[in-house]
Amino acid sequence: MKVLLDECIDRRLAREIEGHEVVTVPQAGWAGIKNGELLRLAQAQFDVFVTVDRNLSFQQSLPSFSIAVIVLRAPTNRLKDLRPLVPRLIQALPLVPKGEVRWVGL
Repeated sequence: MKVLLDECIDRRLAREIEGHEVVTVPQAGWAGIKNGELLRLAQAQFDVFVTVDRNLSFQQSLPSFSIAVIVLRAPTNRLKDLRPLVPRLIQALPLVPKGEVRWVGL
């Protein structure tokens, strides 16, 4: 799967998500772009958008996008807090339907 990591997630987490093609928002050249526009751009190239932004699902009409969204729930967005979520994230990646959001946390 092609996965886009939000810019608020430590880029080093990409190396932990094995078996998938993972690109960060800055690597894609989209740093600073607001969520609605970001999802519009991402849906053409990625299967899943991974973020820690808990408000995304309330701010955007996700069913209007052809990309799945996974929100990581951790105490902070620091690598040490996100790393333990990786096994559950990898399990969730193929299961999230496009246009829907799933929460992954401990």
